[in-house]
Amino acid sequence: MSKKTLRSQLALSFLLGAITVLGFAPFYLFPVPVFTLALLCHFWRISATSMRAALLGFIFGMGMFSAGVTWIYISLHDFGAMPMPAAVLALVVLCAYLALFPALTGWILTKLRISAPIVWSLAAGALWGLSDWLRSFLFTGFPWLTLGYSQAPAGPLGGFAPVMGVYGVSLVLVLSAALICLLFEKRFREWRYLLPLLAIWFIGFGLQQIRWTEPQGEPVTVSLLQGNISQDLKWREDQLVTSMDTYARLTLESSSRLIITPEISIPLYRDEVPSSYLARLATHAKRNNGDILVGMVEAPGGRSEYYNSMFSFGTSPDQSYRKYHLVPFGEFIPLKPVFGWVIDVLKIPLLDFSRGGLDQQPMSLAGQRVAVNICYEDVFGEEIIKQLPQATLLANVSNDAWFGRSIGPRQHLQISQMRAMETGRYMLRATNTGVTAIINERGIVLQEAEVFTTTALHGMAQGYAGATPYVRFGNNLLFILAGVLLVIGLLPIFRGEHKNL
Repeated sequence: MSKKTLRSQLALSFLLGAITVLGFAPFYLFPVPVFTLALLCHFWRISATSMRAALLGFIFGMGMFSAGVTWIYISLHDFGAMPMPAAVLALVVLCAYLALFPALTGWILTKLRISAPIVWSLAAGALWGLSDWLRSFLFTGFPWLTLGYSQAPAGPLGGFAPVMGVYGVSLVLVLSAALICLLFEKRFREWRYLLPLLAIWFIGFGLQQIRWTEPQGEPVTVSLLQGNISQDLKWREDQLVTSMDTYARLTLESSSRLIITPEISIPLYRDEVPSSYLARLATHAKRNNGDILVGMVEAPGGRSEYYNSMFSFGTSPDQSYRKYHLVPFGEFIPLKPVFGWVIDVLKIPLLDFSRGGLDQQPMSLAGQRVAVNICYEDVFGEEIIKQLPQATLLANVSNDAWFGRSIGPRQHLQISQMRAMETGRYMLRATNTGVTAIINERGIVLQEAEVFTTTALHGMAQGYAGATPYVRFGNNLLFILAGVLLVIGLLPIFRGEHKNL
């Protein structure tokens, strides 16, 4: 391959990666990632060396993440006060790290030198699914733009979500792409190479028709409050009264049994909030024969440790939830001896939260069992299901004002849609500036508040009981399927066979 050809492939790979973002919210063009990955797989198949395949995967990843996570710059520079050069460098470093995972997939896939085309496709899907899973927990994890999210809620491949979760959807998506890439080669333009592709998509469509969970009890009235407090004003003392009055007014205007405020809607420590204020909210919730969830900072042992928490008040006994999965460099500083200096660079209040327990159980609120998760936590489906099948509803509270007017809040909404699909539960999203929404058990947005407005979204939420396969087995079905596919891919090599299957 000439240098000119390689440069052309690298440029096209970067462009393909950027175009892949169209598969995610707010665009929801779910077929796009299948075809962009098909072209990347084609480049991998014709790569002369594993290092060249890794480079193509890396450049593809740089295109995808550079186009898809630009909101991080807004968080660091616009609201975190990080100098522009440092914020740009941080974004580039993060994108380069994330791009290592498609690079690793391409490197291993080419290194295996699987000659049988269908077997090669099976291995491609397995390796990408596992790499997406690996990215979800390595160094606390950053699974944003996991390919599987692009299929929520309408893509037929999304039917695999209640069975294998989002990483399983990534697996079948890349498997489909790899099978399509075979059709680029004349020698494989036969029905036997098209049939597996059609089978995957028909199975996904069939799985979408299954009702994995069933309604439990009567629907409950809900109000999701959106205070629309600008991030640059949220922590200012002269704006505190305005923020508290906003949420008090929105609460008192609600007649719903379940009222939910966003993450740290009251920017104070719990013991600093006037008891009369909380009593006023609790009294109103009791008048509605229900409960209210309020976001505050909890410091049970003085100020030596503090938690990002949600507190309930109303007819049910008072309960609380502490955020477990914290955002690196946003809520805690990893490896403080190395990165402690970041505290002096970022102007982020309360940059060193403590971690809540992973074994926290759903809250009993307004006749429902509500699995609460805070902001970034709903990116980790394997942690959400730890409160299931006991929970009848999911609730995500967030402050996506950190993302500004970028595509970040919409991407976060799609992540919540995937969690609803995986669990067969309604997801209630109460956010500071948007996207505040009610999502049904199939991942469809039923109601949505206008972003960047001070409002309350009033609606109904149906509780659900039962367990999807993903709730029962977590990522284990992904591991089993990926393991089987890789064994199939490696067996011909061990036997010295190189037939076209």
